[in-house]
Amino acid sequence: MKTILKTITTALTLFAIVFTANAQKSYNLDAKTNFSVFGTSTLHDWEMKSGSRTGTANLTVTDSKLVDINSIDITLPTESIKSEKKSMDKVAYETLKTDKFKNIKYVLKSADKVNETTWNLTGTYTIAGVSKVLKTQVKTSVANGIVTLQGTNKITFTEFGMKSPTALLGTIRTGEELTIKFNLNFN
Repeated sequence: MKTILKTITTALTLFAIVFTANAQKSYNLDAKTNFSVFGTSTLHDWEMKSGSRTGTANLTVTDSKLVDINSIDITLPTESIKSEKKSMDKVAYETLKTDKFKNIKYVLKSADKVNETTWNLTGTYTIAGVSKVLKTQVKTSVANGIVTLQGTNKITFTEFGMKSPTALLGTIRTGEELTIKFNLNFN
């Protein structure tokens, strides 16, 4: 009888360890997360970066490998995106309609694993009050309890209801296409 109880106890303990190792876990964006927007103009290529963001993810990590992405929800304050020039920031904020729309959001709809380090994510981007479902391929890694997702998305101003900005009475024009680049670190 003691042997049977000991075997059952050992089996339950092992089950609990395996279940805990494979359990879904909530993660938060950490300070090393980076967001950038790249574009062109008739004058020069440009970049704007954001150092402010909040976000959560529900992920399953087993043996230091990402095995499931259950949810991702990210909010980026629109006026946290900055260039090296205040005049460019002002034009960008007008284009993004920051007086009405204070945040840029991303919410994951689905995630499909391609291989050990590549996932195809489908999610809703909300920019300037317009929501669009886009697909994004990301590279992933897990190290020291931090899950990293890196990727880019190409978008256009018009698909989010915005006009390409101009400056100096229209002599400087921004290109229609933008590239959003991100390096998300969840811990």
